[in-house]
Amino acid sequence: MTGSIAGLASVATYPALLAIGLPPVTANVTNTVALVFNGIGSAWGSRPELAGQGRFILRGAPVTIAGGAIGAALLLTTPAGAFEKLVPVLLVVASLAIVAPSGTPHEGPRRRAVVVAEFAAMFGIALYGGYFGAAAGVLFLALLLNVGADSLAHANAGKNILLGLANTVAAVLFAIFAPVHWLAVIPLGAGCLIGSRLGPVVVRHAPATPLRMLIGVAGLVLAVKLGFDAYR
Repeated sequence: MTGSIAGLASVATYPALLAIGLPPVTANVTNTVALVFNGIGSAWGSRPELAGQGRFILRGAPVTIAGGAIGAALLLTTPAGAFEKLVPVLLVVASLAIVAPSGTPHEGPRRRAVVVAEFAAMFGIALYGGYFGAAAGVLFLALLLNVGADSLAHANAGKNILLGLANTVAAVLFAIFAPVHWLAVIPLGAGCLIGSRLGPVVVRHAPATPLRMLIGVAGLVLAVKLGFDAYR
């Protein structure tokens, strides 16, 4: 449920896989495969908010799919932890952006520059999501809230679909080339499916401002934790 509400699923699921004795890389790729069900449940639960977002999602899908694929390839070919010192900083910025007032649309050349920056940010977040993904949803949610999403619920629905695409393409690569622990995928995927189906309902009916504050605070707490782990 935390994944489809705030993009924080991996904060719980990844340590749970480590706790049952999986090595870090195996836990990471297993987590990514299980989170495919988070995308399915989120899409299922977010259908009202997805109405009217089809064109935006179709434009963003190639960017996020490419980012997820490259991130997965980096995980399989580079030393683990390449992003660990950058992520806490990004997460602080994203958490503050979530609680700040949303951005307003721009016109003309400035609007075109904003669109280019928006899709570049989508690619970067999707790349990180394919590589590791802890709090990638928070980064995506902050981005969509500050490029003119109609509401928190609409931004959350778009985030769930686009990040789900990046996660799915990464999961396909991991299923082929990485040591996925399939027995662990079953209960974790089932929990992701059920929880993510309920998450959009919570976002739809919860007061937007307190929920944004809660997500922002949770992101800041996570940033401190990740920063401590990265820089100690």
